[in-house]
Parts: sequence; structure tokens; C-alpha cells
Amino acid sequence: MSESAKLILEGKEYELPVIVGTENEKAIDISKLRSETGYITLDSGYGNTGSCKSEITFIDGEKGILRYRGYPIEELAKHSRFIEVAYLLIFGELPNTASLNRFSEKLTDNALIHENLKNHFDGFPTNAHPMAILSAMNQRLELLSPGSGFSHRSQTAPRRYGAVNEHDSHDHRLYL
Repeated sequence: MSESAKLILEGKEYELPVIVGTENEKAIDISKLRSETGYITLDSGYGNTGSCKSEITFIDGEKGILRYRGYPIEELAKHSRFIEVAYLLIFGELPNTASLNRFSEKLTDNALIHENLKNHFDGFPTNAHPMAILSAMNQRLELLSPGSGFSHRSQTAPRRYGAVNEHDSHDHRLYL
């Protein structure tokens, strides 16, 4: 049987599942607490709260740890290029030479952006936050090709990252 934690409220005992994270940290899953007890939790500043399960990112702010797919961000920043990190985030591993070349070709093939998308970027203020621009760009890409048949991240990612690279190489302010 998996590990659990017990909570007693108003004389009634509740069993809460314990889950283990990617760094072997343990957490008590309280996702059903409100529906089962009517209670909620209070964690000012969310210092003891994990907001989601992630196979991509691990963050421990108190210890200054940020990892993507198990790799420390400092290592990725020092030894990897944008395209390698994009591949890692999408596919879960750093690419070998052949995979990197195929992915790079797909990015190049998808680097041209629709003229409407270029006009879309021109409407942003010069001091707009890059993540807001990136988010808007992703939404706009969906609008420009509805029903494109892209059904998997291996198909959509080169198109999206290709557009980011193309846009970044022009005159706008996307710094990724």
C-alpha cells in the first residue's frame, strides 16, 4: 500500500495520499481536501505548496535550485544552445547530433512567419514583456492555421520555435 498521512478534523479521520516528486521530495496531496471535508488550507506565500506535478521543471527557491528535466539551469546556460534546450524541454532529453540536425532542419523549414503575424508583433509597445509577446504569438499561430492537422508536440514545436527564431532574428525584442 502507498504511504498516506492522516488528518483528524472534528473527530473524523481523513487519509491523504503522499506523493514523491522528481527529486524524491515528499508531498501530501490535499487536492480532494475541500470536497471531502469542506476545509481549505492556508499557506501564506505558498512556501509549503507545490502548485503542480511537473516532469519538466523542479524549483526549490530556498536552496536556489532550478532544473529542467533534471539538468541544473546553470549547466544548460553554460553548455547548451537555445535549440538544444528547446529539444530537451519538448522531448525530455538532450539531443544527439543526428536528432539535433533533424530538429534544426525542422526549425529552419518553419522559420518563415505569416505576414499577419509580423503585423501582430508591430502592435506591441517597445517595452512589452517578452513572455507576454511569446504567449500572444502562440495564440496567434493557432488562429492562422486552424485545422492544420498538427496533433503532437513534435509537429507543432518546430513551427512555433521556428517562428520565435525568425522573429528573434528580426528587429523585435524577444530574448529567449
